[in-house]
Amino acid sequence: MSESKNPYEHFNKRNKALDMATEFFKMEASGGILLVIAAILALIVANSPFFGFYDYILNQVKFGIGFTDPSGADFQIKKSVLLWINDGLMAIFFFLVGLEIKREVLDGELSSRNKVMLPAFAALGGIVAPALIYYALNVDSPETLRGWAIPAATDIAFALGILSLAGKNVPVSLKALLLGIAVIDDIAAILIIAIFFSSKIVLSALGVAAIAICILALLNKRGVSSIAPYIFVSVILWVAVLESGIHATIAGVIAAFFIPMRAKDNPEKSPLKNLEHDLHYLVVFAILPIFGFANAGVPFAGMGFNDLLNPVTLGIALGLFVGKQIGVFGSMALSIGMKICRKPEGANWMHLYAVSILCGVGFTMSLFIGGLAFEGIEMQASVRLGVLIGSIASAGLAFILLKQASKAKS
Repeated sequence: MSESKNPYEHFNKRNKALDMATEFFKMEASGGILLVIAAILALIVANSPFFGFYDYILNQVKFGIGFTDPSGADFQIKKSVLLWINDGLMAIFFFLVGLEIKREVLDGELSSRNKVMLPAFAALGGIVAPALIYYALNVDSPETLRGWAIPAATDIAFALGILSLAGKNVPVSLKALLLGIAVIDDIAAILIIAIFFSSKIVLSALGVAAIAICILALLNKRGVSSIAPYIFVSVILWVAVLESGIHATIAGVIAAFFIPMRAKDNPEKSPLKNLEHDLHYLVVFAILPIFGFANAGVPFAGMGFNDLLNPVTLGIALGLFVGKQIGVFGSMALSIGMKICRKPEGANWMHLYAVSILCGVGFTMSLFIGGLAFEGIEMQASVRLGVLIGSIASAGLAFILLKQASKAKS
């Protein structure tokens, strides 16, 4: 009987694998990488014999939460798996977005006029230009104009992941700039969802939501630093907003604004930052990959070159890839040239151009808005195809330019 030369070889390999996994999850780009893997898996499944099962699980399987009282009245929320992901899990994602917005406004990249001016101009241009390109390509089709906001979004996790992969020579100021642009972009996306994608308003549910908001405000006013009461009331707020006709994810953002930045009894303690840290891994490593897998599956069967020229697909792809760089870079160049804003420290014009292209990675937010704008498998296929083409092209070109800009700088 032969014996292993090293009896601890198996344990060493396992420890090495654990160390590699730990290092991966510590990487800033790891969330973006998982999102890409989830999207690729969705594309593989959607173009395999398993597509029928994939579609059935997401759209046909339904389950609910609630109860039926003795009189027969039904108090249940029943949705398909896809809608539970998009309305439920994504409410947690938007809750985290709300926490990030509040932190950046109070204590971050949006906390002063000097810090906010350049990303504000860039974000505004990055919303208007893609929307105009989409509008120009769909102006003769009123039924598809509803998708004008799809290419106006930026995926912050994906974009920051690409930026971190570009190397250590990328200036830290670029990350701050991209973060500022993405946060303002998220604020705009939240307003767009609330204003343009609300259905018939149910006043009674809206009244319950208003009461929940008042309770959250009271908790904040009284300096309650325990998170549990906020979460309990936030769940009630989510149910009320869901039933009110306003999109349920808005409840997550509203609830986040009431989480205290500083504990009343201990100014060194930040309930908001602690909660943001706790939710980060859940959202980045679970919720967003699940969302990507559920929403990125595009069946290519029967598609031809003409499908790429579909006004919806073309409008989204060009809006993200061309519109974002024109709007973001044009706004930054204009505001810096007119001396309204200063160029970020250590950054050159190629860095700024690369960041403007990187803003065209719309993935998560674009798919989310696309799901609100259109229904039906054919329209969703057009949306997903446009988002994937525009986002992949933007990510690839931005990565190349960032590497070149870093080499030139070094």
